[in-house]
Amino acid sequence: MKTLELLLSQNRPLVMGILNTTPDSFSDGGKFLKQGDAIKQIERMLKCGADIIDIGGESTRPGAAEVPEQEEIERVMPLVEAANKMGAVVSVDTSKASVMKEALAQGVELINDVRALQEEGAIEVVANSRAHVCLMHMQGSPRTMQQNPTYEDVTNEVKDMLRQRIAVCTKHGIEAKRIIIDPGFGFGKTLQHNCQLMHLLDELKELECPILVGVSRKRMIGDILDREVDDRIIGSVVAAAYAAQKGAKILRVHDVDETVQAIKIVQAFEKQ
Repeated sequence: MKTLELLLSQNRPLVMGILNTTPDSFSDGGKFLKQGDAIKQIERMLKCGADIIDIGGESTRPGAAEVPEQEEIERVMPLVEAANKMGAVVSVDTSKASVMKEALAQGVELINDVRALQEEGAIEVVANSRAHVCLMHMQGSPRTMQQNPTYEDVTNEVKDMLRQRIAVCTKHGIEAKRIIIDPGFGFGKTLQHNCQLMHLLDELKELECPILVGVSRKRMIGDILDREVDDRIIGSVVAAAYAAQKGAKILRVHDVDETVQAIKIVQAFEKQ
């Protein structure tokens, strides 16, 4: 049986398939609100080679509305159950302690938190489990983060914040081996910030945690290519492959099949 710990020990990047069961996510909002459609998407992503399925019930795009806890639970938990039955390694994308608790009770192996366990009760819930956690850097909040993001040195500031959160988590009993880090592309960052951060992504290796990168179909891809959301697949796949070359261990993507193919090609060349 696959586990996240076993996957992380493999000498290759992992592909995390995104499943947003939301009406307002920037790329696939509304597509998978119906359980049947969402379950079929999980099946498709697993068939295409997704290592992890990341299920989210609240959009974190700029300006997105907050979702009540119970509504988020009702959106996410049936899909967690379905993915578990398919043998998937499941991640839940949430910042709410109550949602985390429900997900962990269902055997979820990864909590993917854009707020890096800073919400009330979140760090205690994860500490009392055996699950991994992904700590993401964000300047501001999803509602306001893109209004005027500023840094003196974005890479060092991202690194410093993640280092601080790792220290807090380990102090609360979350072993370092359970922590994954995400620099948070597009979360309180301009295009220039994002590009600099990607160029220097390998500097995050000094934190000694697996690196997760999520740039799939994001505005930074659209700005570079002058393309709308539905026409950003090639740019997203190239960015994911570049991130893998710079040390990313987990690639969080919408386009699983295309990303898996790209990584297989890169891996074949690297083995020579």
